[in-house]
Amino acid sequence: MERLPDRLQGWARPYFWALPAVGFATIFMVYPMVRTVIISFRNNDDTEWIGLANYKYFFTFPDTLTALRNSVAWLVFYTFFAVFLGLIIAILVDRVRYESLAKIAIFLPVPISAVAASIIWKFMFDYQPPGTTQTGTLNAVLATFGRDPVAWLITGPFVNNAALIFVGIWTAVGFCMVIISASLKAISSEVLEAARIDGATELQIVRLVVTPLLWPTITVVGTTMLINALKTFDIVYVMTNGAYDTDVIATRMFSQLQSSHFGRAAAVGVVLFIAIVPLLIVNIRRFQQQEEQR
Repeated sequence: MERLPDRLQGWARPYFWALPAVGFATIFMVYPMVRTVIISFRNNDDTEWIGLANYKYFFTFPDTLTALRNSVAWLVFYTFFAVFLGLIIAILVDRVRYESLAKIAIFLPVPISAVAASIIWKFMFDYQPPGTTQTGTLNAVLATFGRDPVAWLITGPFVNNAALIFVGIWTAVGFCMVIISASLKAISSEVLEAARIDGATELQIVRLVVTPLLWPTITVVGTTMLINALKTFDIVYVMTNGAYDTDVIATRMFSQLQSSHFGRAAAVGVVLFIAIVPLLIVNIRRFQQQEEQR
């Protein structure tokens, strides 16, 4: 750097310091991504170019279509309920006396890893045949009231996926609540008082004043939840391993890798990447807009 002419040092210095980061990103991010795209167009042995065959398999094979259906269910229900409950809880907790304690209690599941949360709820959902001792907490409660136990994770697609999505929501609501609550604190009390003076009820204030003001934050949180839903793997893998019609895109990709179908796994990965990138762009633009407004 010192050997360069003075007029070039100022121009070259930023690129010089950025070079290690660019090299790191190229080796560990760009190259694997490009290589994955190439593999997705080749056979399992990576010896022959087969065009779109792996993608055709992805969109036509019944098990993959089941994974797509389940991923869509995660996108819709996980995202909606995580954000909706986070919003409602943030508004309610903001009005209680022991706000900090309530937030801590609701936020507790967030630091728990997805694997640990899955193990906890796998025990909670555990099922034993009727007439035997129920080791699962939920079925033990049902047995106490004389009800038959429910096979939460092995009954059918609806119940199985609903149970898994519930666990995902349980781990995400606290995060949504904290982010929305932070934005809620930024709303001027004068605005709320003006609405009350004009005769608005508390429900109308929440619907017509608070929610519109929180909408940029809700959008960012919702986009984050959509990305999390698309990347869902741990909960499904630990609790059911994708069995009983609970496969999602990420677990499907993993199963293809285990079967040494690298081309198909790469195709699944590319499809997942294409689905996530627009959401990332939306999230980044929202962050930029919020920073500009500040």
